[in-house]
This record gives sequence, C-alpha cells and structure tokens, in this order.
Amino acid sequence: MSTQTPLLEATAVCKQLGSQQVVQSLDLEILPGQCLGLIGPNGAGKTTTIRMLLGLSKPDSGSISVFGLKQPLFSRQIRAQLGVVGQFDTLDPDFNCEENLLAYGRYFGIPAKTIIERTPSLLEFAALRHKAKARIDALSGGMKRRLSLARALVNGPRLLVLDEPTTGLDPQARHLMWERLNRLRKEGTSILLTTHFMDEAERLCDQIVVIDHGRKIAQGSPRALISEHVEPHVVEVFGPGLMDALPQFTEYSDRLEQSGETVFFYGQEPHRLLQALEAMPALRVLHRPANLEDVFLKLTGRQIREAS
Repeated sequence: MSTQTPLLEATAVCKQLGSQQVVQSLDLEILPGQCLGLIGPNGAGKTTTIRMLLGLSKPDSGSISVFGLKQPLFSRQIRAQLGVVGQFDTLDPDFNCEENLLAYGRYFGIPAKTIIERTPSLLEFAALRHKAKARIDALSGGMKRRLSLARALVNGPRLLVLDEPTTGLDPQARHLMWERLNRLRKEGTSILLTTHFMDEAERLCDQIVVIDHGRKIAQGSPRALISEHVEPHVVEVFGPGLMDALPQFTEYSDRLEQSGETVFFYGQEPHRLLQALEAMPALRVLHRPANLEDVFLKLTGRQIREAS
C-alpha cells in the first residue's frame, strides 16, 4: 500500500443523466508520477468521469479531490495546475504554432515574456521546432496532436489528462507520441489516460482501471490484469474447414472464443493444439502471449458498442 498522497482522488462518485446511471460508485486515485489508464467500451462512462474529474460536471454523490482541493468547488485553482489534451484538436487555425502556445498560456495569466521563453523547449519536445512559424492547416495530423500536447504543458502542469490522444494517428506518429509521454512520466508528470488502444495502455500505464456500465470491474498493473484474468497462451485460428473441424480441437484448450470466422484458443499449454492444427495446413495460425486486449474482451465482451 502506497504512503504517497494522491494527486487525484475520487471516492464513491455517482452520476445520473436522465434515467440512466452513467457512473456508479466509482473510486479512482492517481499518485505522483503515475500514469493511470481508464479503459472501457463506448458508453462505459469514461467521458462523464473525465468531465467530473475536470470540474466540468458535478457528481450527484461522492467526492473528488485534486491536488488536495475539492472539485468542482475549487475548479479554477485546480485547472491552473492541469494540462488537458482532448479527443479533438482545438488549435486556433488563425495562429501559427508559436502563437497558439502564446495565446493558450495567456489564459493561465502567464506573462507573455515567460511563455516566449518556454516556447522553444516546448516545440523541441514536440519535435516541431522547425514548424514554429507554420500555420495550423499546414500541419499533419500527428503534428497537430504533438502541438496540442506541447500546448497542454505550457503552464507546467502537475497532472496531464489525455483523452484518446493518438486516435487517427499513423504508427510512426503514435510511437513518437508514446516516446514523449514516457519522457514526461520519467520527469515526474502524472498522467490520466483514456484510450481504445490496448497496446498503448499496456505500454504507458502503471495502473489500469477497467470500467463498464459506469462501474469499475477491474484494476491493476497491465501485467497483473493479464495474469489474473486470462490464460498465458493464445492461439488464433481462421481459414477453410475450421468450423467443421472445431470439435476435435476444443479438448486442447482451456477456453475458446469466436469472433466472426476467427477462433481464439486460450490455454496454459498450447503445444498439443498446435500439433493438432498441423493436420490442416490451409488454416492460418497465430500463437502469441496473452495481452491486455484479451483481458478487455473477456471482461467487456466482443459485441460492438455504439456510443450513446
């Protein structure tokens, strides 16, 4: 049990929208220097939770404390110490990169001289030093996301809130964003991350909270969640004749799931299954270790959820 005082602590938080209980008795905490991942299907309550943590919506019951200050009572003081990167870019298209940082910093009451002094290092961090004078419409999607991250750091926040920060980015841009976020963690910045990319959560987060239907259904480190909830080996199989032959393979796995034409075999020991599958060379077979996506799908199901 950590003796550190949480930067953010939510206790028994509930929120109802209309007739729907969107968040139910949710507990969260973020320690200094920690990256906490909040994951769940569409409609699980993530966005509502983030809005309450930021002071944009008031919980019906429960309490939220950020930096030791009650939210939303002291939301202005809290926001002064927060950095936020939302799902969508809100960069000002009329300004270049430098001017976006300056305009945003002024909202915090930071003197223009101080922002100008910070700008080169912020653009360097975002790998955008060469784009200082570029207009926003001249930037790629990855550049815009990195500039949004740099802008969120202009006030030197103690806690960074990232809502799906790499959605829509190509693999190169995602990896560069991951490298920058890991650098921030090493420098002591706390991070709250929501993402639909399980590899991203597994790579960046110290702790992960899985929520569904507004409730916390699991929490732990990525490795601990994988160890607790799924078998260590996964064999993915698809191809002609699989469904007809499936009964002869089921004895070789502890559990199986089907998604479309693909069957996922989960087990402690995959070698007998792999040997049996060799009798059907037309099948496509992938043997891999279990990962966080397997945990997510086991806990929340494989059905498509539409955001409500």
